[in-house]
Amino acid sequence: MLQRVGSFFYPRTRPDTAALFVQLQAVLTVGTEWLIEASGCDAGALRDVERLRGVFTRAIAELGLRVVGEQLWHKFPGEGGATGLAMLTESHLACHTYPEFGVATFNLYCCRERPEWPWAERLGEMLGASAVSVRGVSRAAAAESQAHVQASGGEA
Repeated sequence: MLQRVGSFFYPRTRPDTAALFVQLQAVLTVGTEWLIEASGCDAGALRDVERLRGVFTRAIAELGLRVVGEQLWHKFPGEGGATGLAMLTESHLACHTYPEFGVATFNLYCCRERPEWPWAERLGEMLGASAVSVRGVSRAAAAESQAHVQASGGEA
């Protein structure tokens, strides 16, 4: 026997189970954002746009991401670091480096599920990072928002 809860129909269960299921269905994951801090990096690598571009190229290839247009990079003068951005059909990959502190920060946002890239291994290998912190943030929207987008002709 089915019971109606809001606009959904569920098999009849204990009331608290049905309410929990509705709460879980009310949030729709729209992507994952990874925030990465790498420390102990080689200062020279953090000033070298080609090496940083290599990190982007490898992450993009290994994760099966698609770049829109050209990557943008800016090298700060003198002993300064660099900042880079790749627009992706999945969203973006960004980087900013601080050679004076041996730190590189990366931000990758994907609107579709992807496996986590082995940031610690790759940044250790490519930039000499001795410590890497990776935080994944699940980005979500209320299911009502998704229904509105679909009804208005937007992409799901």
